[in-house]
Amino acid sequence: MSVLRTSLMLVLALPLASCKSTATAGTGRTERERDSIIGQSKVPAAGAVQRALTVSDSAASRGARLDSAATQP
Repeated sequence: MSVLRTSLMLVLALPLASCKSTATAGTGRTERERDSIIGQSKVPAAGAVQRALTVSDSAASRGARLDSAATQP
């Protein structure tokens, strides 16, 4: 029952968390830092958060490489 309650709370809290700005008011951490902490924790779906951060990093890196290749002769 406790796992179900925790999962339900997480599902209900996600829409509220997505409405915040990039810096969290209480902690001063950015969304990236907060997601990284969640990804390293033992909460359910933490692995998915970590994989999403990895994919985001890969895409940003690829974009940076393409941008730098376009500016070089």
